[in-house]
Amino acid sequence: MHEPDPAMPLGALAGIRVADFSRVLAGPYATMMLADFGADVIKVEPPAGDDTRHWKPPVDAAGEATYFGSVNRNKRSVVLDLTNDRDLAEARRLAASADVVIENFRPGVMDRFGLSYEDVRAANPGVVYCSITGFGAGAGAGLAGYDLLVQAVGGLMSITGEPEGEPAKAGVALVDVLCGQNAVAGILLALRERDRAGLGQRVEANLLQSLLSALTNQAASTLATGHAPRRLGNQHPSIAPYAVFPAADRDLVIAVGNDRQFRALTWALGIPALADDPRYSTNEARVQHRDLLRAELEAALAGRRAGHWVAALGDAGVPAGLVNDVAEAIAFADGLGLEPVVELGGSRTIADPIRLSSAPPAYRTPPPRLDEHAGADWLPRDLRDAPEKGPRA
Repeated sequence: MHEPDPAMPLGALAGIRVADFSRVLAGPYATMMLADFGADVIKVEPPAGDDTRHWKPPVDAAGEATYFGSVNRNKRSVVLDLTNDRDLAEARRLAASADVVIENFRPGVMDRFGLSYEDVRAANPGVVYCSITGFGAGAGAGLAGYDLLVQAVGGLMSITGEPEGEPAKAGVALVDVLCGQNAVAGILLALRERDRAGLGQRVEANLLQSLLSALTNQAASTLATGHAPRRLGNQHPSIAPYAVFPAADRDLVIAVGNDRQFRALTWALGIPALADDPRYSTNEARVQHRDLLRAELEAALAGRRAGHWVAALGDAGVPAGLVNDVAEAIAFADGLGLEPVVELGGSRTIADPIRLSSAPPAYRTPPPRLDEHAGADWLPRDLRDAPEKGPRA
């Protein structure tokens, strides 16, 4: 760990220097979370910049790609062409000084530049070196790690979508985000171990295993029964009613998790006899007769607007909510006092989801312009005037 830069607000990760060689989503998401808590993240970009700088439209008020902006606040950007000897030497010097190095190239690429874990560790034994891949560094090393591909081969699409429709992906690159969160957890675990043992280590996270881990109950069911689950649309394989239902004007979700909530639901909808019907009196029975139950509930819901039902069910202690679009979802969180939006310059992004009572995230700078911190200013203070300085002990 380095002395924190006095120009930077202190945070839980103040004094941690991150050499960020990652691009697109999983890696940048991880390093933004580290930066939000005070880590000094230096984003190393190729001359053309991170690919997501060019993923337009949409753009923010400054004309920058919102995709890039969504995962790159609180960082500094420097262009280093790793095929250029001078730039490569700078990259190696940065890696040798860093507490954390993170990269998401295909396995073997960093080796070619002398920036592999073994290369960096030789100069910097305390380094925590995080590699993010699509399918690991073994037999899957040659496979392209695109989120859509992983959702397909990882089983998520097989359980997403309507039963008679085609397999569907999630509406966001969810596996990249999950993998980025796993990378953060791994980095923090390795830093904690470094505090204890004094040495760094390699951290590996891959998209496929991140998805398989996130399949939780669906994977457990498959392992226990030998049968892969099928698509159920918005219904749950083990709970009913737990789905999307139409009301008079729009859709809402009803998420009943136990028999008490189901009885409260029937009273709120004016159909209390259903709670004593043997086809619906237990969750197992409701799952078995889910189609019949759905018809009963839809008939009751059709007479009033969704907002009415959400309020009535909430008063009855039944979990329910509108199916919001993204703008409505942000407004909903804002109405709950969660302060979901961060405004920095011309950039508006979603706040870090982690809150600490004594060392909260800090939002210091908007996503950097490409090579914004070129020249001596991008260098960590301990390296600016010491071009021949050896690696950090």
